[in-house]
Amino acid sequence: MPITLIKAATIVNEGRTISADVLISDGRIEKIAPEISTSADTEVNAEGLHLFPGLIDDQVHFREPGLTHKADIWHESRAAVAGGTTSFMEMPNTVPNALTQQLLQDKYDIAADRSLANYSFYMGAANDNLDEVLRTSPRDVCGIKVFMGSSTGNMLVDDEHTLEGIFANSPVLVATHCEDERTIRQNTAMYKATHGDNLSVDMHPLIRSAEACYISSSRAVELAKKHGSRLHVLHISTAKEADLFEKDVPLAKKRITAEACVHHLWFSDADYAKKGNFIKWNPAVKTAADREGILQAVLDGRIDVIATDHAPHTLAEKSQAYLQAPSGGPLVQHALQALLDMHHDGKLTLEQLVQKTAHDVATCFQVDQRGFIREGYWADIVLVDLNKPYTVSKGNILSKCGWSPFEGHTFKSTITHTWVSGNLVYEQGVLLERGSGQRLLFDR
Repeated sequence: MPITLIKAATIVNEGRTISADVLISDGRIEKIAPEISTSADTEVNAEGLHLFPGLIDDQVHFREPGLTHKADIWHESRAAVAGGTTSFMEMPNTVPNALTQQLLQDKYDIAADRSLANYSFYMGAANDNLDEVLRTSPRDVCGIKVFMGSSTGNMLVDDEHTLEGIFANSPVLVATHCEDERTIRQNTAMYKATHGDNLSVDMHPLIRSAEACYISSSRAVELAKKHGSRLHVLHISTAKEADLFEKDVPLAKKRITAEACVHHLWFSDADYAKKGNFIKWNPAVKTAADREGILQAVLDGRIDVIATDHAPHTLAEKSQAYLQAPSGGPLVQHALQALLDMHHDGKLTLEQLVQKTAHDVATCFQVDQRGFIREGYWADIVLVDLNKPYTVSKGNILSKCGWSPFEGHTFKSTITHTWVSGNLVYEQGVLLERGSGQRLLFDR
């Protein structure tokens, strides 16, 4: 592999911001120092630019296999690295659902051939595959995904015996989607009784309500406490849920952790009038008060990581009436830029941004030798120009679906370079596609 020398970067890492050079050799960070004088195959002048650890996104849906008309690993991993995300963890609700160890391995085989970013895949849980779930490898699988709310195919886990078995015996982290199916069905029936089938997207956060989220999240926390499970609750969408989690415990010692997503930190229910189905997610984007409460929980440590829940659908699918339009949208290309805008607006520091998108994800999942800018660690790093505007347009959207909820927005910052495992894969708007991503390993 080529030797790369990055000169005069402003490095944001482990709570500090310093100016230094970085030497990359054999895919790893060999040296960090105020001045490095050595020959290199490539030298990058990073004066005036900020160097971050690459984002580790612990929740994406790249749709392969089976749903590749929406997205696929090749397209979405390209979008990821262009946005500064160097590693992803992908969900099991593809087609077929990843409910056996062989189907899970099939996804790893696809990524080994096609992913530009580093990758891991969750094993899927269902009501009838507990034996398969318990065979999951702690060393090279990020976790088990449990849908404690409605989901695709056979992946709603609502059997109490199965839930108890997973929480009592899982060999790895259990990640949950928490919405109470009974409450959602009752709310849907109530709104249909009043409005028929003419429901509108502004009703989405009332149907998939704060109550539905809290009932399910609190049940997951109850099960985890009962069994001493390693629980990670995904995409917290209400301020009330944030109070389920502790803030005065070091992350490495926590048994129960939580995630916030970019869209719940950016949008509110006021945005449905303009964005419509393009911000229809499950769990729903809710009130501005919920948005502010989630951000406060991120800052005070109750919520541990920030992710995207990147979940593309085609433009035609999202353009249907509310009840027919699927939930989810593409976010992985613009997550870092959105968070940098939040930094520019004074909502979080650069150090906090890096902590929640890289360091704490690595700690939460025990990712081996990634997530930090450290000598000896893999060189998953991103250069950013904080003061170069970037406007999202159809011409620069890389997700296969071809649209973004941020289309037309001008971000204040631009990603200039991305290295994945020491390979320069993105430079000044051009995907270089050198080398390939690696399978994430976990120090468990």
